[in-house]
Amino acid sequence: MKSQHELDDLYGELTKAFRIWMKQAGYTETTQKEYMREAYGYLDSLEGASAEQAGKMFVISFLVSKQRGAGDRARNRTLSAIRSFYTALIDFELATRNPAMEVKKSKTEKNKKPVYLEEEELAASLSCIEGRYRSRNIAIFLLMSYCGLRVGEVHRLNRSDFNPARGTIDVFGKGRKWNEIPVPGELSAVLAEVAEDRLTPYKEQEDAFFVSQKGRRLSIRQIQKIAGQTFEAFKSLNPQAANKKLSCHKLRHTFATMLLKNGVDIRVVKELLGHASIETTMIYTHINDEQKKEAMATIRLPVHI
Repeated sequence: MKSQHELDDLYGELTKAFRIWMKQAGYTETTQKEYMREAYGYLDSLEGASAEQAGKMFVISFLVSKQRGAGDRARNRTLSAIRSFYTALIDFELATRNPAMEVKKSKTEKNKKPVYLEEEELAASLSCIEGRYRSRNIAIFLLMSYCGLRVGEVHRLNRSDFNPARGTIDVFGKGRKWNEIPVPGELSAVLAEVAEDRLTPYKEQEDAFFVSQKGRRLSIRQIQKIAGQTFEAFKSLNPQAANKKLSCHKLRHTFATMLLKNGVDIRVVKELLGHASIETTMIYTHINDEQKKEAMATIRLPVHI
């Protein structure tokens, strides 16, 4: 396997373009690192061949080579990285087609039931948030669970993105798209309070909504740590939830599930989540056991059988 230095000698213009494109697109630092690793692996598999001339077979061969011991989610993640890589090349006129778009994602992943919190579990989790920065951390938790924001979107949120008069926040999400999200009145009041009591930034011009103890924009890792500590405290008080794999993204699952269970049109949920395709939103249309029981309770068998 070639080193990154050797691959940059062969494909330096392409890797540089991909880095610039992802940064401009607002990808999180974690995603940028993962996608660059996948891109280098893919370029190594080309064995010096032109990325522009590589076709569907090259992409599939790379996926197969990585598939040993990996699940469908890992395969789809790799495919998404290669798709993004070629999208970047096309944007910078370094390629004319995206062979990764000709490769289908694994359907098995779509059948996996998302992990989410029931509403009473969500309330119990919120009650576990304590400490010096309680208000700030509650606001972070609420934005992910009651507005569906991704952790990267919370990280990028600025004070200027919050409009208390309109009761909205402007969210810069995936695909370099802005999405205006109406905020529930109670949450708008919390955000207004947090904005008023915000820690003084290290740099005067810093517009970050959430500021760390050191006066810098709260990092993605710090936000994940806040959520992780909250989940650990919740699980310690609720042993029945001990096996749930909870994370920031599971709060987004919770938001989508709550909306759909409350009868909100899936097209509206798609727009609130900032999904490009309604197929992505469809994974949240799972039915829980209680809903199954309620449905079966409506059936009336004949009196005489």
